[in-house]
Amino acid sequence: MSLALSPPARTRALDAMGDGRELDIVVVGGGVVGAGAALDAVTRGLSVGLLEARDWASGTSSRSSKLIHGGLRYLEMLDFGLVREALRERGLLLQRLAPHLVRPVPFLYPLQHHAWERVYAGTGVLLYDTLGFSSGSSRGLPRHRHLTRRGALRVAPGLRKDALVGALRYYDAQVDDARFTEFLVRTAAGYGAYAASRARVAGFLREGDRIAGVRVHDEESGREIEVRARQVINATGVWTDDTQALVGERGQFHVRASKGIHLVVPRDRIRSSTGLILRTETSVLFVIPWGRHWIIGTTDTDWRLDKAHPAATRKDIDYLLEHVNRVLVTPVTREDVQGVYAGLRPLLAGESESTSKLSREHVVGSPSPGLVVVAGGKFTTYRVMAADAVDAAVDGMGIGSSGAPSVTDRIPLAGADGFAARWNQRRTLAARHGLHVARVEHLLSRYGTLVDEVLDLVDADHKLGEPLEGADDYLRAEVVYAASHEGALRLEDVLTRRTRISIEVFDRGVAAARPAAELMAGVLGWSPERIDQEVERYHARVRAERASQEQEDDVAADAERLKVS
Repeated sequence: MSLALSPPARTRALDAMGDGRELDIVVVGGGVVGAGAALDAVTRGLSVGLLEARDWASGTSSRSSKLIHGGLRYLEMLDFGLVREALRERGLLLQRLAPHLVRPVPFLYPLQHHAWERVYAGTGVLLYDTLGFSSGSSRGLPRHRHLTRRGALRVAPGLRKDALVGALRYYDAQVDDARFTEFLVRTAAGYGAYAASRARVAGFLREGDRIAGVRVHDEESGREIEVRARQVINATGVWTDDTQALVGERGQFHVRASKGIHLVVPRDRIRSSTGLILRTETSVLFVIPWGRHWIIGTTDTDWRLDKAHPAATRKDIDYLLEHVNRVLVTPVTREDVQGVYAGLRPLLAGESESTSKLSREHVVGSPSPGLVVVAGGKFTTYRVMAADAVDAAVDGMGIGSSGAPSVTDRIPLAGADGFAARWNQRRTLAARHGLHVARVEHLLSRYGTLVDEVLDLVDADHKLGEPLEGADDYLRAEVVYAASHEGALRLEDVLTRRTRISIEVFDRGVAAARPAAELMAGVLGWSPERIDQEVERYHARVRAERASQEQEDDVAADAERLKVS
């Protein structure tokens, strides 16, 4: 099921949430966990509201490594339960829940030592495959293979010969994290959840010692509403402590932010038909296929500055380039970098000062009656986190064992049903709508069976079937659809999350900004002055990001980035 996240639908959702009725659950936070919790709750038959202060997935859930994976390196920590759980979720997403958005991706792990490393690493990858198989959800991914150095260089000729003595090849999966989150929201809305972005929770409502709902500021209209609910779920990720502070009570646990940055470079800069996973002194480095690009990441450093706009520094960028260039015949330079993005991981705070040692597992707590907090975890296991949070909320309502259990392991996301058949029909679709088959494949991989809604726009106005000026990987229709169906309310929402133009072209979307704003204006009713404001705000954002990436430390980079909100 699907519902258009249109401006009128947003207004209706806010009106419904603020009309005085008491919802069963209101979820605060529109990242992958919050959206997952809304879908979980509404498909149990509960009345649900979902609120996001900015845009859907505008925090961590749009700035990850774009991987759906079990966490191969967690095997070294002997965390077999976490790996098996994540591999089960990977299988569900690939096969049942989101086959249109999640797809297999191969990785090459170069071996640098004879005999012992092949045995050690090979045993780990074999266990990885075995845990995936035993979870019952691994079919569809090829098993790992051992390669000689010659075999490895055939699939990755860009590697230096002296950088490896052999290799292992294995498979994981990848996803456009922001689109996936938005599809979760649309699916939840299709089942009856009320969803509104740009709706900031400014405080909590109380009845005695019990949390009874939230006070909400509509960032679009400026109005204030009260949303009453039997249970509030705080799923705000790295903002968990900030949201908890609005309650006025100390939380049961704390979340620390770890910054990870990624570089995006053109596909021809690294000669390989497979992704790479490389060891560093403290962690691992991924080189991930991303359409006509590579994503190189990531770092893992403590971050205590602005959470909304984490900034990458020159030092961060140089760190990634230095490590990836150790194994490449032709080094990647700063001039090759098309895009840079920085995200924050919500880690459960512990005794260790090293963020790499903080917990990636999640916790659920109820610090006050009527309030549930969920934090930690990883993108791949969002569904488990969401189900645990809703379980706690159901217990808090006194429903207990009489409540319906989670069914999201059997609920395909919008666009998933019939996807295989639609993919097989891609040539017919291309001919019918006057598009190249490669364009239709691109659309299918972004919209699944909802592609028909995009193609209807093209049929109604053939100009929308043309490439967007300044970013010709995308059609003009996709910008219109983002505003009319996908909840995009600002130009930045389209260029950074509904599409990935901000990191996929060398000018970071500057040339595409005005054409995209003019297309959005037709849907959102923007005046010429508002178009100018949106374009200038986006241009200023790009300038601030570029300036921040020339700074040597986090404080200086943060100061540059904060010059534009």
